[in-house]
Parts: sequence; C-alpha cells; structure tokens
Amino acid sequence: MTVAIDAFGITDTGKVRKGNEDNFLIVEIRKSVEVRHSSLAPDLLGDRFGAMLGNLFVVADGVGSGPDGDRASGDAIKAMLQYVGEAVGCFQSLTAAKEHELFDRLEATVCKVHEALASSQGFTSQAPATTLTMVLLIWPRAYLVHVGDSRAYVRRGGRVQQLTQDQTFGEYMVTLGAWTKDQAAQSRPGATLTSAVGGPQMQPVVGLVDIEPGDSLMLCTDGLSKHVTDDRIAAVLGEATTSEAMARTMLKEALDGGGTDNITVIVVQTEPK
Repeated sequence: MTVAIDAFGITDTGKVRKGNEDNFLIVEIRKSVEVRHSSLAPDLLGDRFGAMLGNLFVVADGVGSGPDGDRASGDAIKAMLQYVGEAVGCFQSLTAAKEHELFDRLEATVCKVHEALASSQGFTSQAPATTLTMVLLIWPRAYLVHVGDSRAYVRRGGRVQQLTQDQTFGEYMVTLGAWTKDQAAQSRPGATLTSAVGGPQMQPVVGLVDIEPGDSLMLCTDGLSKHVTDDRIAAVLGEATTSEAMARTMLKEALDGGGTDNITVIVVQTEPK
C-alpha cells in the first residue's frame, strides 16, 4: 500500500529559558539515484529511482545550560543522520535478521555519541548530555530508540498511546509503587534523569510498532509534555487539519500553559494514497 506522510516539526525557547537546547530532525530517506532526463515518463520511473524508502524523526533535549546542552543534542541528531546516510541500502528489504542488525546498529550509534560526550568531561554529572527520542519509519514499521524523558506517542482510532517511558527518578518511584503519578509530577527530584546520552548513566530502549494508514505519531520534549495533557494531545491529533497546524497548536498550548522549558514537537500523519 502506498501511504502519504505529512510531517512537520517546530521548536521554541519558551518563556523562561534564555537559550534553546532542543534540536529536531525530519528526514525523507530515498534511493541515491536521481533521474535528470529520460524518454520515459516520470511515473514509469518513480518506483525505480528516487522511491521513498522511509522517514526519520528525531527530537533531542540538551541537559544543562548554555552551549553544552545545545551541542549535546545537536551531536546526537547529527549522529542519527550520519547513520541513516551510511545504512540507507539496508532499508529496502528488512528481514527478521536485518531488523536485529538494524537495532544493533542504532543502539551502537547512540552508544558512540554517549561515549564521545561523556569522555569529554570524564563521565561526570557536569558532562554535556541529552535526551534522544527517535522513530525510523520504514512502512509499516516504526523502529524506536529512546533515552531520557522526551516522548513518542501514536494515535489510532481516537486513542493516544505513549510509546516511551520517561527515564526519570519520579517514573522509577512510580514503577516501584512508592509514588503516585501526581506525586512524581510535583516532586522536583522526580524530574531528575536516570538515563541520558552523555550522562553518568545511559540505557537506550529500542522497540517497534506497526503503523496503520490513518495513524498519527508525535515526538516531543518535556517542555511540551509537562504543560499539555495526554487528553489534549489526543484531541489535537484528531483534528482534520495538517501536521503543521497541529504542531503549532501544541506549541501554543505549551506556551499558554507556562512555557517553563524549551519546547519541541514533531507531528506525523499517515494517509493512504
């Protein structure tokens, strides 16, 4: 089945922070051959050269302040883009064995960035670090890599499901049953990351979900999720409008809710052609 992908990303400093340490990336992955001129009609060549192989969506939220946080999130984004450039050929036919290799290479890429960032300041809490949430969409499968407390959601049939689990002290306490969700949200130590690329500890989580035509995806940093509820996310993603309009609505609501952090959001819609 041929599916149309409508994706849009936006980032904002917010109302409190002086600089923006968030970064995001949206990439269309295509074959490297470009037809410049031919006696054959373009529609006869479209499935052979320049055909879509997949899409890459990444958000990253630098930890700390100043240029170090921005550098950390930027380095993570650039590493994911480099990985896709080097591995583009393997996206054409993903068998079960190749899927395993794909996950291994994605995790290895994240680990390389982690080691480069952490070793720059001796694996201390002051080292530049970043969250990372990435979806590699090779229809119909979405491959996920996640570190930290940025999030990925999927909307299907009017319901929204969070695909990632925040790697924070608060979420850890909730998992233990020691805190409620409200207690974790209200506790300042609860926001402390237990895993970050470049941080003292880093535990990437990988996974996959099959996407259906009509599903929507959303990736965001915690600057959005701390101010916009899951119910509101579901409502906005259900609107009959473009991904750009949805992303801008999400940003506005996060700003109206306080804008206490940098805000980044990517919205992806899928529709059958």
